[in-house]
Amino acid sequence: MKNIAILLLIFSLTLAACGGGSSVCNDPLGCATIPAGEPLTIAAMLTLSGSNAPLGIDALRGVELAIADRGQVANRDVTLIQEDELCSPEGGQAAAERLAQNADVVGVIGATCSGASASAAKVLTEAGLPLISPSSTAASLTAEGTHQAGFLRTIYNDTSQAGAVAKFAYAALGARTMAVIHDGSPYSQGLAEEACAEFKGYGGKCVAQYQITSGGSPLGALNHIKLFNPEVLYYPLYTVDGVAVTERAAEAGLPDVALIGSDGLLSADFASQANSEAQGMYISGPSKLKLDPSFEEKYKARYNEKPIASYAPHAYDAAMILFNAIEKVAKNSGGRLVIPRQALRDALLATRDYAGVSGVITCSPFGDCAFPNIVIYQVQGLEFKPIYP
Repeated sequence: MKNIAILLLIFSLTLAACGGGSSVCNDPLGCATIPAGEPLTIAAMLTLSGSNAPLGIDALRGVELAIADRGQVANRDVTLIQEDELCSPEGGQAAAERLAQNADVVGVIGATCSGASASAAKVLTEAGLPLISPSSTAASLTAEGTHQAGFLRTIYNDTSQAGAVAKFAYAALGARTMAVIHDGSPYSQGLAEEACAEFKGYGGKCVAQYQITSGGSPLGALNHIKLFNPEVLYYPLYTVDGVAVTERAAEAGLPDVALIGSDGLLSADFASQANSEAQGMYISGPSKLKLDPSFEEKYKARYNEKPIASYAPHAYDAAMILFNAIEKVAKNSGGRLVIPRQALRDALLATRDYAGVSGVITCSPFGDCAFPNIVIYQVQGLEFKPIYP
């Protein structure tokens, strides 16, 4: 019995030393424990391949710049690991499952696409990890009843983007009829449906709504839409499908319809691929930020080009509020750094009036942290010129 008691004592002391004892970690979601001398690990789970890669690569660069600027966090160097979520629900889930199995990861910046965020947020929330997106705008991600507790974003909610599109179409273009095309994803379908609802609220009529299969030909949908003679065609799609709709619109007999896309097309890749067919069309997205010139200078110095999309500042801010929250809740225990996971989530959601490079960051209880600042751009050459409001 004496030997058993001694073994139990040793076990309890060992458990406490490793972060399992209540004196070190009594957080309901557990703690991340980083041994003495080891770096703190975060992850970037973004679209890093395929046609939408420029969106994710731009955000990844924002995270890298934040790490470089911050230096150490809680007196530890920061290691960044990368996962490609492939801009798909399946890719998001697979990437999140890999990260959830990595005990070193403290927090995740991502995903790029809303479909990937939707599946990843559930996995990572259940694993006790925060997921902070710089570009996933689907309204359902932060809606009561569908919000996952670990999800936040430093980009606007699509409710505001859809409203901006509807107001532009009705008030600025004078349109009274609109048709929409979406791909069934949370981002695309959510934007299309909300834009129709907002447009109707202004007094317009949404005459047709079509779902296309991503990667397929949109010509059939466009031929049907032509029968309704809409004044505006709105298609919140990503690059491959956005290019296809843009190129086929005139072929289907819609040369005089105003074409409007959304921020999934706000990249140089779309403008160059759609080429002359995109000239003059409109795209909604985040306003061009009045960045500190040093941010773009650092970007160009490190990557030898200007920002390739609009998400680096949002990703930079996502990383910074994560670092701030870590430093707020982290505890030192015998040389180890102990980070309570629920407390970290709570600290992120408690972010108030943080002066980020993308704007002032204040998080709602459901993870919306960015002020909605939407503008309408017009494609002119390979550039996006803000024209409204």
